[in-house]
Formats: sequence, C-alpha cells, structure tokens
Amino acid sequence: MFAIIKMVTKMKIDKITKQKNGKYKIIFNNKEQLITYDEVILKNNLLQNKELDYEKIHQISLDNEYYNIYNKVLKYISIKMRSLKEINEYLKKFNIDDEEKLKIISKLKEIGLINDKVFVKSFINDRFNLSNDGPLLIKKELLKHDIDSNIIDEFLKEIKEEDINNKLDRLINKKIKSNHKYSNYLLKQKITKDLSNLGFDYNTVLNRVDFCLINDNDILLHEFNKLYKKYSSKLNSPKLELKVRQSLYQKGFKIEQINKLLDEKNVQ
Repeated sequence: MFAIIKMVTKMKIDKITKQKNGKYKIIFNNKEQLITYDEVILKNNLLQNKELDYEKIHQISLDNEYYNIYNKVLKYISIKMRSLKEINEYLKKFNIDDEEKLKIISKLKEIGLINDKVFVKSFINDRFNLSNDGPLLIKKELLKHDIDSNIIDEFLKEIKEEDINNKLDRLINKKIKSNHKYSNYLLKQKITKDLSNLGFDYNTVLNRVDFCLINDNDILLHEFNKLYKKYSSKLNSPKLELKVRQSLYQKGFKIEQINKLLDEKNVQ
C-alpha cells in the first residue's frame, strides 16, 4: 500500500506529470503524491476521473503495488533470460499471495518472457560460447532449473560436433602450452580428467588429446637436467642412473624414451 491511503472519503487529482523514468507522478489536492505507471492510470481511468472515492483510492493502491512488483520482475529478466523456477524464487521476496504470483507469471508467459525453450536455447548458447563448460555440465546446470530433460537434449543436439571439437582443441592446446613438467602420459590423464569434469564426453576428450599432443622429448630433457643437477653431486654413477631413471618413469615418461636419453647422456 502507498502512503496516501488515510481515513478520507474522497480525494481529487490536481495534476499528472510524466517522469524521466517513464513513470507518472500524481499530485492530489491534499498535496499527497503517488508515483505510478501508465497501466494504473489507464486501468483506473485517472485522466478523466479526477475525483476519487476511498474504494477507488484503495484499488489504485493495490494496482500500484502489483505493477511495482511486476516491473521489478521485468528488470530482473532484462539482465538475462530467466527460468520459471528463478522467477518463482524471485517472487518469494515480495509479500504477495499465490493469486497475484500466478497473475504475474501468466502475463510473462503470455508476452513470451517465460518460455522454457527460449530459456534453454539462450542458456546453452551463453554457457557454450562464453565459458569452458561442455554439454554434459550445461545439461546438469539446466536440470537444476527443473527444465524437462527432453527439451534440454533437443537444443544440445544443435551444437555441432565441429564446434565441440574446436572448443576442446582450444582448451587442450592451452593446457599443453602451459605444461612444463608432465609427460604426455600424465598430461593426457590430467587433461582428460579436467575436461571430463567440465562436461565433455570422456571418449571425445581422449580422441582430441591424442590429436593435439606433441612430442614431449623437450620436457623429458628438461626434467632430466633438473634431476641430474639435483643428484649428481650426491650419488655415484649406478645410483645416479637408477634414481634418474625411476624419477623419470614416475613422471610418466616411456621406458624407451628414458633409455634413449640416458644412453645419449652417457649416464651409467
């Protein structure tokens, strides 16, 4: 309710002016003011009905409260598309009954601002293109909105395989470039686990990792040099070779790689 409802039987409108924010200010003869909406003015015929009785004032108050909430919901939706569940949760903040809540939701559905299919399509588009999330994680998040699984699958199928592979290649290559210590074997395990957790299909990730991985001999040499520097002054040749060999093997390098490098470096 707004402040003008007092123990009065009648009030008269002196002036109605439009505000910069699109709302309207009504000034009454007792100097009370009301900021309201064009919907309230039109619904209650305030342009012609200058004198208002208590019943009319009360109705205006109820209408104004309704449109206050309705416009807050519109602003909430204007930030990004919202699911029905999000709208219901948002409306819990306001002290309105179920009838008013259903009225708002019905209106939003009528004008297309609540639509599961539109929401799902927008959600998938944003999450796939603006985050690192894969299809499976996107679906998991959408299910939290109580969206029908069939609707989610319908729009996830629209993501092209080529786009999924391109996204995977970008994420994989980023991880490869930042790798300075893992062998291909360990790196493959780590990348596969990380990207599977992001919602990409496990087998698809494996295939793309194999496609993107490059020779890891430079990393092997780098790790060998660190180990040799660390242990060469502490261990004699047989123990040094064993220590370096074991350490490199634990890091996931292949035995053939290690043997070849140790032979080249004459570590024995």
